Amino acid sequence: METKVANAYLYDVRIAPRKVQIVLDLVRGKDVEMAAAILKNTPKRGAEILEKLLKSAVANAENNHNMDKSKLYVSKCFVTPGSHMLKRVMPRGKGSANRILKRTSHITITVAEKE
Repeated sequence: METKVANAYLYDVRIAPRKVQIVLDLVRGKDVEMAAAILKNTPKRGAEILEKLLKSAVANAENNHNMDKSKLYVSKCFVTPGSHMLKRVMPRGKGSANRILKRTSHITITVAEKE
């Protein structure tokens, strides 16, 4: 039997993927209530973004797929580098400059029902 899943996507978020990955590792495989509690109490900048995205995935599951909220868990979550990279310049010594790359992320969260 194929399990029902619901997804939520967020594209071109102005935060580096490696910073989001740290927070995603905390919630992967957890129940939705537990994941929401972890994200609420995590002092990382990516936690606030992921909390909203998790709520969106849960709402998609309830409204679009008629899934039971109490049985949901985070089945998959991952981040990939975004297509845009803002390029900035940092002045250095002797009139030279270094390039700073402001990276973006594409984030995906998938929730599924437990059997």
